[in-house]
Amino acid sequence: MRDKTLEIIPTCVPRSAADLAQSAHAISSFSSSIHIDIVDGIFAPSYTWPYTKNGVFEDFDLSSVSGLSAEIHLMVEEPREIGLQFARAGASRILGHVEAFDSENDAHSALYAWRRSDVREVGLGILMGTPLEVLEHHMLIVDVVHVMTIASIGKQGIPYDKNAPARVAEFHRHHPEVMISVDGGVSASNIEELARAGASRFCVGSAIVKAADPAKEYARLKTLAQKAIE
Repeated sequence: MRDKTLEIIPTCVPRSAADLAQSAHAISSFSSSIHIDIVDGIFAPSYTWPYTKNGVFEDFDLSSVSGLSAEIHLMVEEPREIGLQFARAGASRILGHVEAFDSENDAHSALYAWRRSDVREVGLGILMGTPLEVLEHHMLIVDVVHVMTIASIGKQGIPYDKNAPARVAEFHRHHPEVMISVDGGVSASNIEELARAGASRFCVGSAIVKAADPAKEYARLKTLAQKAIE
């Protein structure tokens, strides 16, 4: 069995602070973590809380998710500053996108800055269309690589890309020591193949949110992933 503990992390795409609070409350009885998608309207075509218009965000805090480990997925251009603000607000993990940085140095500078702000883990996301090779110079810095498993980003419900397991497997083959999280269209129909490919964390939105019994679906997904690697 693989050494890395498998995790299912429910995803929230918050329209407002109230929406975030409601999502956190809804999962708090069965999950200890929440994955929060932050979109600026530039990197992806729509924006989410705490952005009030494209590229502009308001002051915020994470008090509404107190008690949950907050994983912040920054789908934004120039993620360094907002990442620092989330770090100061108490985020446990911050993920920036490798495509959002102007250079390797900019990426490293942001990752180190987030880590110095007492974030437990930092990582880089990568879009389906981006060559995996662009991650090579970041492997000594990141704690996790966040692989998108949908063709486009910015909202829940985009179909899963059937090429995702092969992509995960390719990265895992070259970097078996690196934690891989996957995000986008993850459900009972594909979580086993993603686990066998090398993923250890599964960010799940619609499959949990739209389930008749979200807690039961969360448990089922974790069981399926675990059995896949035993």
